[in-house]
Amino acid sequence: MKISCISACSIALIDYPPERAFEIIAAAGYKKVDVLEKPPHLSLFAEECEPESIKTAAEAHGLEIANLGTYVGGGQAGRGVQWAIHGFQAKNKERFTSCGFSSQDPAELETELDQVRRAIDLAFFFKARSMRLFTGNDDPQTLDNMIPWIKRSAEYAAEKNIYIGLENHGDGIAGQPELCRELAEKVGSPYFGVVYEPHNLMAEAGVDYRAAFEIMKDHIVHVHFKDGAPTDQGYGLSLMGEGEIDFPWIMAQLDAIGYAGDIALEYELHSPPPDIGLKQFYDALAEMME
Repeated sequence: MKISCISACSIALIDYPPERAFEIIAAAGYKKVDVLEKPPHLSLFAEECEPESIKTAAEAHGLEIANLGTYVGGGQAGRGVQWAIHGFQAKNKERFTSCGFSSQDPAELETELDQVRRAIDLAFFFKARSMRLFTGNDDPQTLDNMIPWIKRSAEYAAEKNIYIGLENHGDGIAGQPELCRELAEKVGSPYFGVVYEPHNLMAEAGVDYRAAFEIMKDHIVHVHFKDGAPTDQGYGLSLMGEGEIDFPWIMAQLDAIGYAGDIALEYELHSPPPDIGLKQFYDALAEMME
């Protein structure tokens, strides 16, 4: 892997305006950023976040927008769980469907597809390589229901040369590597796959990230890294290189499969502050790459 593939998730700085957040990320050494779909960093609705201003702010600090951390496909269900975990307050809930592609309502499904396409258009505008997609309420019983809608999403993504990935989260579809692979195989597009997230697999699904890699390796379109180890309260977070996740092993496996995407570092610790933590993450992973 090359240092040029490292990106920073903007989630650590979501309370900062984009200009300041991007300034901190660039000062920590990053050349790329993953932008979270949460105002003030990004919205599907231009009146909440004007895309041109986001793009200008990134360019002003020499940052490429590598990936969009969108919640499309998930509706309120997908957003609600994740935003609650991070203490976000979801605004304008009525703009989103109840459960995205898990819905049985044809009108809701068409609305969700429209929002997925809107996100793909944003990724194309930002010249990003990829974007994230959620699976509604993540219930395995809804997997087959989602396939035609994700297929249509992938067809549109292919037109724009944008990869869309389901991030490993929770213990539903997204947390079960076999189901992630099944979904990707049934969708059958190189533009749809998995956002491989080793820490989430260990912490949320109790799944070994090495075994998961082997199962999902043919469908990885984006990668998130954060470190951690078991604690008395469960699988916790740590500074990069201070946990038990073997990142050199993972990067060697990514090289072996010819992975050509980015690695986004996701700093979620409360201490040290994000300007210090983001730099520690960058420096530690860059050293592992040497």
